[in-house]
Amino acid sequence: MNDALKIGILFSTSGPYGSMGRDARDGAEFAIEEFAAGGGRAIEPTFVDPHADMAAYLEGAKHMLRNAGCRHIIGTITSAARKEVIPLVEKHDGLLWYMCPYEGFEANENVIYVGGCPNQHLLPLFEHLIPRFGKRPYLVGANYVWGWEMNRLARELITNAGGEVLGERYLPLEETAVERIVADIESRRPSFILNNLIGPSSYAFLEAIKLLGDRDPAFRPENCPVVSCDLMECELEDIAAGAAVGQLCAASYFDTIGTSDNLAFKARVATRYGADRRVSSIFAGAYTAVKLCIEAILAAGSDEPQAVRRQLHAVSWPTLLGPLAIDPETNHAALPFHLGRINSGNGFDVIASRPALAADPYLTGRRVPKSPKLRVVS
Repeated sequence: MNDALKIGILFSTSGPYGSMGRDARDGAEFAIEEFAAGGGRAIEPTFVDPHADMAAYLEGAKHMLRNAGCRHIIGTITSAARKEVIPLVEKHDGLLWYMCPYEGFEANENVIYVGGCPNQHLLPLFEHLIPRFGKRPYLVGANYVWGWEMNRLARELITNAGGEVLGERYLPLEETAVERIVADIESRRPSFILNNLIGPSSYAFLEAIKLLGDRDPAFRPENCPVVSCDLMECELEDIAAGAAVGQLCAASYFDTIGTSDNLAFKARVATRYGADRRVSSIFAGAYTAVKLCIEAILAAGSDEPQAVRRQLHAVSWPTLLGPLAIDPETNHAALPFHLGRINSGNGFDVIASRPALAADPYLTGRRVPKSPKLRVVS
């Protein structure tokens, strides 16, 4: 344990989700800097930027595991990238620390899930929305696993509630031609809109919905909100000024949470990055994953993944997100639920919260009779 602790940091800082990747990398780097300032064991990070190229994710993970001596990788943003590198992490018996919200239906002994699954974001979101806005939503999503699976679960939730999905449309990553979708929404007049688009597609969609609401008050956020589980503070500046104000997002963390721990953390971030720096949920997630990784390795006395998992499962860990318990059966963290409304200052006002929810990635505790459509996504 006297050698430098080697950790891989694998985030794309360009491409359609570049804003999230840059914030995630900053969060990971900040955690490493804070630990180093304490004078403990040396940390030797290996940073790889795949530039949103799936092949580069795999090559980056190979370099970390084979050449750089890393047994732990913090990273990937999208589910596609996570699924790309998992087989390699399994082969080398490493641990991938994944800290983004995702669509669930996965539990891997070589992955520690610090990001939320649907029973921690989508289900409580719908439980909040349906009594207030109705059960006739419109679903939009990115044309890949996140959009497909989140919308599939949304259809099941609405069907079980006796409602009706009025429409469902998908766009490729980076596609910004949203006019036909918005015209369809205008004609169908849903009670709310679930937005599972990513990056520029999501930004263009929110801007177009703002214009629709300007000419038809029925589509203003207070009447027909756009709700997301993957929109973060670091992305709000990429949206036209004021276009997303009033829309809703579910997350396990928001910059505006008023706990003493969060206020102290934000003060440290401000010292490092400046007073105007907002802490996004992905910055907080990457920071938490790195801190948890380091602390578990030190507590285990080894970076051997099996020893680290045992240590993770043994106790609850104090973190920025609150006390985190990692389920030994699924390797998922119990996480709080917060619902934020976008304000005019490019932040979120928290309008509803729940304490930490134990992860249920396969929805085994929420299954209802005659629900054969739920399936494992690998």
